Amino acid sequence: MAKFSYQPIVLIADDEPTIRTNLRLLLESEGYEVREAADGEQAARLLQDPDVALCLLDLKMPGRNGMDVLRDHADRLEETPIIVLTAYGGSAAAIEAMKLGAYDYLTKPFDFDEVLFSIRRALKQRALVTQLQALSHEDASRDAGLAGGRPDAGAADEELVGRSSAMLHVFKTIGRVAPTHEPVLIVGESGTGKELVANAIHKNSPRTDQPFIKVNSAALSPALLESELFGHEKGAFTGAVARRIGRFEHAHGGTLFLDEIGDLDVELQAKLLRVLQTGQFERVGGEETLQVDVRILAATNRDLSARIAEGRFREDLFYRLNVVTIELPPLRQRRDDIPLLAEHILGKLARKYDWPNLALSPQALAHLSARDWPGNVRELQNVLARAAILARGRIIGIEDVQTPPSPTNSTNAMASGSLLLRDILAETEQRVIRQALEQEKWNRTRAARLLGISRRQLFDKIRQYGLQESG
Repeated sequence: MAKFSYQPIVLIADDEPTIRTNLRLLLESEGYEVREAADGEQAARLLQDPDVALCLLDLKMPGRNGMDVLRDHADRLEETPIIVLTAYGGSAAAIEAMKLGAYDYLTKPFDFDEVLFSIRRALKQRALVTQLQALSHEDASRDAGLAGGRPDAGAADEELVGRSSAMLHVFKTIGRVAPTHEPVLIVGESGTGKELVANAIHKNSPRTDQPFIKVNSAALSPALLESELFGHEKGAFTGAVARRIGRFEHAHGGTLFLDEIGDLDVELQAKLLRVLQTGQFERVGGEETLQVDVRILAATNRDLSARIAEGRFREDLFYRLNVVTIELPPLRQRRDDIPLLAEHILGKLARKYDWPNLALSPQALAHLSARDWPGNVRELQNVLARAAILARGRIIGIEDVQTPPSPTNSTNAMASGSLLLRDILAETEQRVIRQALEQEKWNRTRAARLLGISRRQLFDKIRQYGLQESG
């Protein structure tokens, strides 16, 4: 087994000469010896050298990408840790890299102090592992090491997007916790993407081929939710005309995602705690004790500590759920991600509606980046969807993303003294339909497709509002 030399050797694998040069100068100034690789094949060969202490690995390289190099090196990551470098801001690569065992994941352009800090930590951990392996060298039963398993094929989540430090922390945590079977508590404001995190954890877990069942704890009354979760026997209550299999049974072997867990009834919390501790429960009205193997992922936008203090959430359940917590930052705290998110959202809209030239003007992007977004990513999605529909042409201007909308007739209902919701909604619907018709030059078929309604529905709305083509 190789040992550190006085000057640890760091391999820089990146196809951009400028990046390699800058990193080499930085590392040499810190006393490291540097080797360079310009493509994946060269990086894989140099990683075979036991004298290489650590590798900075770019994911996008010609010939052979960095993820393949990392995957082939997965069983030697304790001896030669890898820090991944990438310019991509999505979650899939970060989660996959961390699941494979990469020590860290840094996005370009990176801060040199952050690079040095990560290198020092990785080398320190490598030294500790080397010492432990040396102490237990004669004990074959302890030769397994700490390396992670192989990734699940195709595990990815294109929906989670960001390259801010807060989101990178989320991606790394998903990558580390996904291969386990422990509960995860996902917290954050509404619209931050908690369900997407749950999806990513399940897809990257050993249970990926098993059921992934979702339940909104706030959507049903306590009685109905109990039946939904645990099932019921025939005759358990009025209307129970047949046995019902609950979500826990459906999720056996897989994952159960409990959204809005903070709104769960206290009595149901006790039953949930028992399942978490023992895997056992009874259907409503039943006597048979059932055993299930289910991983629990829970999400909330509530302050659970405050609800515990109020007696509305069990403290023992909180600690059982809170093995690992993933906290999603609100969009206002990661404004640097807004351009990347906007590009991602518009790309999905462009593919969905075949709008290949859909884009944001610089002024519109600046406006979006300056807003506070109380509804977070969900609100950004809705604003961009509306803007894409209403934009004249396919370049979204600042007037398309400003809210409330500016046309003078948008406030007619309130100006006339009506505060009835139906009047305000009707006024907004009339304006949006007219704008869609004008954009499509009054072609009813294309306008209906643009609005996401049937041609018959559009004709009914035109008659209802007395809309006529001007000129």
